[in-house]
Amino acid sequence: MDYDNVAGGTLKFKGGGGISKKKKKKTDASKVKAALDSDSPPAKPVKLLEKTVAELKFEEVQKKRQEEKVLKQAMKSHKEKVAELNRKLEEMTEHYDIPKVGPG
Repeated sequence: MDYDNVAGGTLKFKGGGGISKKKKKKTDASKVKAALDSDSPPAKPVKLLEKTVAELKFEEVQKKRQEEKVLKQAMKSHKEKVAELNRKLEEMTEHYDIPKVGPG
């Protein structure tokens, strides 16, 4: 093969600007120390959100269901879990099978 007509070198992108990295801002130690030493109170008081009755009841039901699920899983032996998985896999349709077409 003859590669005389092929352009060599790196790729050139439109815009040509290249890669420009952002410069990090330097913090002045005296300004940081002065800000920490100042006794000014915070601008806004932080308010904790209280949950409504419905939210508390929902979380309680969720916890109860989770506990029941864990207990149900803990009661099964490994053999039972494997048997259940095999039963599920047998019931599933296999999407990669070739469907039967035509009579017979």
